[in-house]
Amino acid sequence: MFAELNSILNVSPEHFNTGEFVLLSDRQSDASFLMHHFLGFYLRAGCQVCFVALAQSFSHYSAVSQRLGVSLSQAKEKGQLVFLEGLNESLSILSPHDATTGSEAMDFLRNPGAGLRSLFRFISSSVDHSKGAEDGGRGPPVLLVDDASMLLSLGVSADAVLDFGHYCRVAVCSQLKGNVVMLLRCDGEDDDEGSGDDSERLLRGLTHQCSLALRVRSLPTGYCRDIHGQVEVCDRRRQAGSQQKKMTFQYKVHDRGASFFAPGTSSAVL
Repeated sequence: MFAELNSILNVSPEHFNTGEFVLLSDRQSDASFLMHHFLGFYLRAGCQVCFVALAQSFSHYSAVSQRLGVSLSQAKEKGQLVFLEGLNESLSILSPHDATTGSEAMDFLRNPGAGLRSLFRFISSSVDHSKGAEDGGRGPPVLLVDDASMLLSLGVSADAVLDFGHYCRVAVCSQLKGNVVMLLRCDGEDDDEGSGDDSERLLRGLTHQCSLALRVRSLPTGYCRDIHGQVEVCDRRRQAGSQQKKMTFQYKVHDRGASFFAPGTSSAVL
């Protein structure tokens, strides 16, 4: 969990907004450190967390979380964390020897025409707020997806992923007053409004749905050993008719966290 980022977003595990759809995206950089932050943040906040991991294994997330002071194994044992290991589940279904095994949540690999209904049903049952109430009243439910662009690689259409994002937002954010955090990777160099690339279409569509966007980019000046990139924070939680708020920060990832600072204020450039 990154204290400086919490300060930028004006949140803490004790006080944070609910009903939010947070979109993380990266371009020529790696935003996974932000996903690790939000995972630890919501577990510390006592939320019921459903993590749909399509990019890495449980052991990877567990090792990073351990360095950040959070035990995913303990969270799973307590029932606070529901973890879908999409990589292993996908291999189980796609392997000719194990095609009948694997979670029903990944049924879209067996029947692409069905869209992501099975995955949505899995999420709906995992974030059911009654589970938290039975265990002493946990915080609001939270869905984390890392990362949505992997669904495109698995043969899901951009329209189906956009529908999935919409239904998750309605179910988790609107109905259960919880939060959704979704990560999306883009391969292009720049945002191209006219691009027909599926990842760009998905980025535009999910940006339209989200209430808060954190966009990770490489430095426009090129590689720097002491500054790993920059994050644009786009707060779209303003009332109708008012402008959305944008802030840009540079960052450096450490072994046990990350530092954020205004552009040009790092000690490396002063």
